[in-house]
Amino acid sequence: MPQTVVEVRNLTKRFERVTAVDGISFEIYQGEILGILGPNGAGKTTTIQMLLGVTTPTGGQIRIFGLELGRHREEILGRVNFSSTYVSLPQSLTVGENLRVFAQLYQVRNAREKIEHLLSVFEISHLRDTVTRKLSTGQLTRVSLVKALLNDPKILFLDEPTASLDPDIADKTRSLLKSIRAESGLTILYTSHNMKEMEEMSDRIIFLNKGRIISTGTPAEILNRFQGEDLEEVFLKVARGKAGL
Repeated sequence: MPQTVVEVRNLTKRFERVTAVDGISFEIYQGEILGILGPNGAGKTTTIQMLLGVTTPTGGQIRIFGLELGRHREEILGRVNFSSTYVSLPQSLTVGENLRVFAQLYQVRNAREKIEHLLSVFEISHLRDTVTRKLSTGQLTRVSLVKALLNDPKILFLDEPTASLDPDIADKTRSLLKSIRAESGLTILYTSHNMKEMEEMSDRIIFLNKGRIISTGTPAEILNRFQGEDLEEVFLKVARGKAGL
C-alpha cells in the first residue's frame, strides 16, 4: 500500500453566500500524479490554495506528511512548492534576482548551480538578467516552474502549469516532470484544461463540479463511468449539464 502524503477530510470553503468547495475528501499517495479536473468555478484553485495554507478553510481537515497543516504550516511548506500560470513574481527584479531570493527563502544549498541548471533545463538561461516585467507570459511560466523546483520538493502543486507554453516546451515540461517523479518519487497535484495532458499525466483524477467531487479514478475509469470517448467529451458533458448527475 503506497504511503499517504496528503489527506483531506470534509474540506469546505465558503465566500459569503457562495460555497466554492463543498465537503470534499481525498488522499494523495507518495509518487502519484493526481489530476484535479473540472469546469471554471469547480473549486480547483481554491482547493490548491487551501492545501498551501494561502486560504483558510471554512471547515474540514488537511494533513500533509501526517501533520496538520494549520499547526505545522512552516514545516510542511519547506518541503513542497507551487507553480501557476496565474501567479506573478516581483516585476522589478531580474529573473536571476527573483530566483536567488526564493533560493534563500528555501535555504537551497549550492543555489547558484541549481538555478543555472534549471534555467538551462527550461531553456531560459538567456533571460537570467532580464527584468521580470519584460517577460512574455510563456517565459514567466517557465521561470515559475524553475522556482517551483528549486528546493527539490516532495510535493508539487501545479495549477495549469503549461497553459501559456508552446507545444514544444509544454511537451518537454511534461517529460521533465515525469522524469523527476520516476527518479525521486515526487508527488504531484495537477490541474489543466488540456484534456489530452490530463490523460497523459494523471495516475488518478478527481473530477470536481460546483465544489463537489462527482467522480474519482484512473482516466480509464472516468471515461467508463461517463461513457466518453476521451476526457474532453466527458468534460463537455459535465460543463453542459449532460452527464446525468
